[in-house]
Amino acid sequence: MKQRENIRHIVVEEGANPSSDYFVRPFLSGAGADVVRCSFAQLPSADLLDGAIVTFVRYVPRNWRQLIERHRGVIRQLNYFMDDDLFSWPAFARMPLRYQWKLLRLSWRHQSWLRAMGAKLLVSTPYLQQRYAEWQPQLLAPQVPAGLLPLLGRDDVESSGSAPVTVFYHGSASHGADLKWLRPVIAQVLAANERIVFEVIGNNGVNRLFRGLPRVHVLYPMKWDAYQLLLQRPGRSIGLAPLLDSPFNRARAHTKFLDITLAGAVGIYAAGPVYGEVVRHRENGLLLPMDQGAWADCILQLAADAPFRAKMLSEARACL
Repeated sequence: MKQRENIRHIVVEEGANPSSDYFVRPFLSGAGADVVRCSFAQLPSADLLDGAIVTFVRYVPRNWRQLIERHRGVIRQLNYFMDDDLFSWPAFARMPLRYQWKLLRLSWRHQSWLRAMGAKLLVSTPYLQQRYAEWQPQLLAPQVPAGLLPLLGRDDVESSGSAPVTVFYHGSASHGADLKWLRPVIAQVLAANERIVFEVIGNNGVNRLFRGLPRVHVLYPMKWDAYQLLLQRPGRSIGLAPLLDSPFNRARAHTKFLDITLAGAVGIYAAGPVYGEVVRHRENGLLLPMDQGAWADCILQLAADAPFRAKMLSEARACL
């Protein structure tokens, strides 16, 4: 019987991040690969590159680009993984200026170079797979990292009917428009039910956005390692995943379904193709049109029905 060749995979990433842990690492682990993770500053030796498959996760730093150019002849394969539409300027033109500059510098400007280097494109969604069909991209499905699997067996149902109900939205700087849309929803919910607490991740701008509302906890943005520890802390009941129709949002993957379920909560998700393929309405989550009144009503109904939340959470965990 022929022994399977053990190919070395070098994953180039800015640091520990959900893109690698939800998509790239499960994909490589399934292939039985020997994986070496390198940050932007960690340049491997020529011997390590010889015969290796190198995968850039979202970003291509200049020092790594120069390294690849010097050793492309010995590198077995070059991959580039994207889980947002990083090659489309109109898609991220309305993002915060600092984020735009980062994407232009580390992603968008490297398209021609990646083609010249013969890179294979790996993508996170059917939308991206279709949009960049000329690259013949490979679609990767998100999976729960092995280290977070124990969270799927945790008991997260409130033991008391008078316990606070934590509703949360964990988004990044690229979700600014979604957060502004959500603000009047949260204002209505907090005014109607004093048991409800709202938790959101954001900077000073997000803090200002929700200033004046009671029982709002704003958590400062954190690195992926710290966020995984946050997920392990119990006490969250309802996770929110609004998604306005925009070029950037159309390319998103359904990773918030993983985040919310791992947090031990039930999700309310924007109806549409991003979440529609994984969320079954009223079975493992709720799918709603982007109507603020409907979202407020649904949050209040879910907050009052712990058994229904427990049932849907069980179904959501079964999906993962």
